[in-house]
Amino acid sequence: MAKSGQPPEQITDRLFATERRPEDFRFDASVARVFPDMIRRSVPGYTTIIPMIEVITEQYAQADSHCYDLGCSLGASTLAMRHGISHPDCALVGVDNSSAMIERCEHYIALDDSSLPVTLRCEDILETELSDASVTTLNFTLQFVPPDRRTDLLTRIAEATRPGGVLILSEKIRFESDEEQDIQTRLHHEFKRANGYSDLEISQKRSAIEQVLIPETLADHKERLLAGGFDQVLVWYQCFNFVSMLAIKAR
Repeated sequence: MAKSGQPPEQITDRLFATERRPEDFRFDASVARVFPDMIRRSVPGYTTIIPMIEVITEQYAQADSHCYDLGCSLGASTLAMRHGISHPDCALVGVDNSSAMIERCEHYIALDDSSLPVTLRCEDILETELSDASVTTLNFTLQFVPPDRRTDLLTRIAEATRPGGVLILSEKIRFESDEEQDIQTRLHHEFKRANGYSDLEISQKRSAIEQVLIPETLADHKERLLAGGFDQVLVWYQCFNFVSMLAIKAR
């Protein structure tokens, strides 16, 4: 049985290992198939962030509330939240607009050993209904939302969050300083090389994703979260140009 964290299937990501015609990155069936391996080898600290989502959920999930994983992909964060929720009357909801991701997510949830029900919605997180939330997760999801739609989404999350509730926001960020940006990018690429990605794979993935994944500065994120209705924002994890924040709504 799977426990919280990384889904069990580990098919090696070779999507960008050969020369290919440049196209935008999409969360289609081919990406869903290799996604656990792709994100583990591409995102520094991912295997730390997932179990800590369980820990944070355990601290902040409230009885008779909703917990949301927005952009749930294969459900790693969903499973972490599921194991962190101690209230049987909590409603856990995972949302993703990729049918390929939702289909595989259903499989992983069925294998998991928790009995807490999970509702999966195949729909746009910009349109999904949110209410009475105590914990919401956007785990490397907001970066794929068009920048001009991000404020509205975070404001809706804040408005739907109960007093004492939180948003866990994990993102790839950019830096104010060009020098720091260059250093952090180089270190990230070295991380990927250390995990077996070739220079070709790194280059082609970057070309495919750079028009789809739009990072912002840490200051941008904090300002938007506070303006949207959260009362405190703190960084609880950072590795190179990847961070996870906790936005707290006051009691």
